[in-house]
Amino acid sequence: MSERDRRFTDWGDPGSVHVTRPIERSGDDAATFLQRRVVGDWGDVPPEDAATNEIALTDGDRVLSAYGPSGGGRVWVITEGDRSATTLLLPEDY
Repeated sequence: MSERDRRFTDWGDPGSVHVTRPIERSGDDAATFLQRRVVGDWGDVPPEDAATNEIALTDGDRVLSAYGPSGGGRVWVITEGDRSATTLLLPEDY
C-alpha cells in the first residue's frame, strides 16, 4: 500500500454528510462527488490546493474539493478539520 493510500485509509469516514438544497435540486448525484472525494480525487482545484489537501490528510486540516457538475458551475465538497462533517454546496452558498 502506498503512503498516499495509507493516509486515505487512516482518514476514514468523512463524518456526517450534508447536501445543501441547491445541490439536491440540481439533479446531479451528490454521491458521485462524495465518492470521488473519498478516494482522493480533488476535482478541479489549483495544484496548490491539491497539495494543501494532501497535507491536510495527516495534519487534520479542512479539505476542499471542487467539481464541475453536468449543468455547469461548481460544486464544493468541504470536510471539516476534525472530520465530523462533509458538506456539498455551491460556492455562492458558502
